Amino acid sequence: MSWYRYDPELRRVTLTLHIQPNARASAVAGRYGDALKVKVAAPAVDDKANFALIDFLHQWFKLPVRDIKIRQGARGRRKIVELNDAGPAIVAILASIDATCPTNSNNA
Repeated sequence: MSWYRYDPELRRVTLTLHIQPNARASAVAGRYGDALKVKVAAPAVDDKANFALIDFLHQWFKLPVRDIKIRQGARGRRKIVELNDAGPAIVAILASIDATCPTNSNNA
């Protein structure tokens, strides 16, 4: 199973993410089982890590914040995030990450 799914009719991407809070900088860290691991430069307190994740995705994909929603896992490390109004350019970015970030069996 892939860590992202694209619905072209709704122009919606659904991401499965594994979040590592308290990182030095927010960045993609590779695959984590069936999820993409994202390091977030914020603590997991008072939704700071969730806000930092949404801001990171906003800057990365150039989507408005209103089009990025955490659908599941707001209180855990594993999150399901929806990107609305996502076009083919975003899918191309995700596909390139999928091709360059093999699953790391040591961290899954």
